[in-house]
Amino acid sequence: MIPRTALALLALAGLTLAACGSDDSGSTSDGAGAPTVEELDGRAFVSSSVEGHDLVEGSEINITFLADSMAVDAGCNSMNGGFEIDEGVLTAGPFASTMMACDQPLMDQDTWLNDFLSSLPTIALDGTTLTLAGDDTTITLDELQPSELVDTTWLVTGTVANEAVSSVPADSTASITIAPDGTVAVETGCNTGSGSVEVTDETLTFGPIAITLRACADEAVNQLEQSMLAVLQGEVSYTIEGNNLSLRSGEGADEIGLELTAQS
Repeated sequence: MIPRTALALLALAGLTLAACGSDDSGSTSDGAGAPTVEELDGRAFVSSSVEGHDLVEGSEINITFLADSMAVDAGCNSMNGGFEIDEGVLTAGPFASTMMACDQPLMDQDTWLNDFLSSLPTIALDGTTLTLAGDDTTITLDELQPSELVDTTWLVTGTVANEAVSSVPADSTASITIAPDGTVAVETGCNTGSGSVEVTDETLTFGPIAITLRACADEAVNQLEQSMLAVLQGEVSYTIEGNNLSLRSGEGADEIGLELTAQS
């Protein structure tokens, strides 16, 4: 017969082993766990719900992770900054931001998001769902699969010149669509056009763009058209991050480009 004292010690040892076997400081009971920087590299997420804050109607939060930096967009300016993850806590920023002028609610939303990401929120990843949680706010984001370059309508959201990004005039729609047959359809917000384009893994090479010659009354739209046509000629480098497309031509202070997002 085993003495009662020995039985008690065996039971205590069993409870201790069970507790140790179930301990996982990087996960929660629902399977979510703190991701590593390496796990997030190259992945893009878009908000599916926000608790504790009302997003501006029609806007969403996009976050893309690249190596040890993160790019953030909430409908106005784009922010970029470094980040670290330690025991499930996200340390992000400081952020550098584009300086586009937007409606005041969207600019206020940029400020709110910058403050939230800088407040050391917790971070958890459950499959393709990312959760950021602070004292009063929880942001849930779903992973985005990169949009296909071809057969996607890409809406212009900004033009790049003089090392700055400028916003697109309100109520104007400008876009490019690359077809599988090697042609591109262009809408400048005023005129429409088309031409040839050669696609490689890193570059687009545009042939001459034939465009209609309708006069546009709005000078801002005229400027948008000129900026687009200046980029869409010759060889242009491109990158896709989630549903965002960046086109760049030239180097240094002479670099020009377009920022675009896939039409939903």
